[in-house]
Amino acid sequence: MAQRCYGVRSTCGPLTKGTRRDSPDPVTLEPQVALASASAASPNTQNSDMQLPGTCAVRFTPPSFNFFTFSNHSPSFISSSSSSSSSSYYYYYYYSASAPKLAPFFAAATMSTVPNTVDDVTTTQIKHHPLQVAKRLENFKTTIFTQMTLLGNKYGAINLGQGFPNFDGPEFVKEAAIQAIRDGKNQYARGYGIPDLNTAIAERFKKDSGLVVDPEKEITVTCGCTEAIAATILGLINPGDEVIIFSPFFDCYEALLSMAGAKIKNITLRPPDFAVPIEELKSIISKNTRAIIINTPHNPTGKIFTREELNSIASLCIENDVLVFTDEVYDKLAFDKEHISPASLPGMFERTVTMNSLGKTFSLTGWKIGWAIAPPHLTWGLRLAHSYLTFAISTPMQWAAIAALRAPDSYYVELRRDYMAKRAILVEGLEAVGFKVFPSSGSFFVLVDHTPFGHENDVAFCEYLIKEVGVAAIPTSIFYLNPEKGNNLIRFTFSKDEETLRAAVERMKKKLRK
Repeated sequence: MAQRCYGVRSTCGPLTKGTRRDSPDPVTLEPQVALASASAASPNTQNSDMQLPGTCAVRFTPPSFNFFTFSNHSPSFISSSSSSSSSSYYYYYYYSASAPKLAPFFAAATMSTVPNTVDDVTTTQIKHHPLQVAKRLENFKTTIFTQMTLLGNKYGAINLGQGFPNFDGPEFVKEAAIQAIRDGKNQYARGYGIPDLNTAIAERFKKDSGLVVDPEKEITVTCGCTEAIAATILGLINPGDEVIIFSPFFDCYEALLSMAGAKIKNITLRPPDFAVPIEELKSIISKNTRAIIINTPHNPTGKIFTREELNSIASLCIENDVLVFTDEVYDKLAFDKEHISPASLPGMFERTVTMNSLGKTFSLTGWKIGWAIAPPHLTWGLRLAHSYLTFAISTPMQWAAIAALRAPDSYYVELRRDYMAKRAILVEGLEAVGFKVFPSSGSFFVLVDHTPFGHENDVAFCEYLIKEVGVAAIPTSIFYLNPEKGNNLIRFTFSKDEETLRAAVERMKKKLRK
């Protein structure tokens, strides 16, 4: 296995430059010693090159620097202890680009220092600490999004993997944020949202679903939709509760349910249309089933749950007293079918938590403004969890979110039109290259079958696509409890400007071969 250490001069990596945390100016980092090896030899060796795979130790001058970052290709950093201490601690991440299924290794080196002098470091001075992680997370690795992005950055690939735009959000929303900052709206906000934002969310929800909700008792503003999901799961799910998810699924569902101690039950949506197998769903509901998680429009398939499917799910939930947690962050990116919020169906609001966010609709994914809408008896639990997760959300961004949510209907019409044009560019290009493309009715993702190109699985193909073609995509097997069910599929995003999409298609046309 080829292994690489980034940011140090060693047997497996080049010297690069880093920057101080408190300064944008480049600082040349001069390693006095670099101990690293890709060899799998025994770590007990007495050789001056330490034979411990995946670890490095390096001494930098000046020792007074508190923080360095030094790689575009790896989540690497070095931090030192106080200069008054007799020892400095240097921590860094090591990433093996050739094995994206593996988590980064973590190591710490303790080195004796004398201020303003340069000392040699030997292996006898280095203390290594194993990675520490709670049992609830020990089965999880670094996300595939991080891994593919790191690899893509290294090879200069066009990133059609991660689902965020490479263009900015509307000026009127950004100006509202700037004005809020200038107006001094910069301190803690109320934990569950500033009143005007809660009201704006209620207004939008009424317009979209026809439901009238109480902004004070039924709406909670969160740090993006991911925190809304976390607060809902941690606030309403007990250890041992069964929760049903549909594969392929957004990867945080599995991790958060595992943290809550839930028992995950799975229904697979199969191509080409990814229809919900209602009879199969009915067969796995038991007296211990607490909730079903629905994501519509769906990531990664682009599926929009039909009214017939949602009515069938609703009937099962009412009959068996099951909750629904619904992730609707792509609700304004429904192209070919109508988006229906499950909470709007008869008898469903009282058992549904509806989650959404600002980022996807307004191309402001870094702002992390989300919300959860639920009846008071469900809001209580999720608010309690929320109060101990983040307490309150960025105050000026909440004021800007009000302006966003009160955008005219013409904004959403233009948004859908633009994304449909982007979708057409990517889908037509992928089909011309030779992929089997599955229809995407919503979101900004499209799934394709990569098997015509003859690679072992989706991870191997995505690595090839990055290294040899220069385009990054996401292997879909990570969206399944059983990876074998998704290893013939990969996900592309069309949340990029048209020039970027065309450039990616051209690279594939020139370099991709069946």
